[in-house]
Amino acid sequence: MTVAVETGLWQLDAVASTVAVRHKTIWGLVTVKGTFTAVGGQGEVRPDGSAVGTLTLDAASLDTKNKKRDEHLRSADFFDAANHPEITFAVRSAEPGDGDTVQVSGQLTVRGISRPQPLTARLAAADDGALTLETEFTVDRAEFDLNWNQMGMIRGLTTVTAALRFVRSPA
Repeated sequence: MTVAVETGLWQLDAVASTVAVRHKTIWGLVTVKGTFTAVGGQGEVRPDGSAVGTLTLDAASLDTKNKKRDEHLRSADFFDAANHPEITFAVRSAEPGDGDTVQVSGQLTVRGISRPQPLTARLAAADDGALTLETEFTVDRAEFDLNWNQMGMIRGLTTVTAALRFVRSPA
């Protein structure tokens, strides 16, 4: 990884990046899937090879291909996007791991509630001036006060997947 990733500032390429969620609902019989259509972020690779940065999602941009459900997810029952328009993931440290892995220690903030969120990312691609990291991790929505659950239909953890392409920021 150290050969492909140069020290300096990196900017998220929002067009080439995706952040998606999936969660079982209706007592585990149906999986709801959605993608955040508005993402942003930046990072800095330090001389020692570690990195810090921030990923920002527009909470109102979650698209599950169902307008009524999307409106409900934006409401105070879930993301409360009117009062908490952004979901952020602040990378406190990212260290090269074994092979093409990166061990990330971060802080996830949803609805104004922040929780530590460790994860492992994989360097999926690297070329001259660009790199792509991929990750998948789970989140307990109750930790972020996302407690709406009519008749106990929503159970388990939410899975987040991301493919994040970063490009070198101009000097």
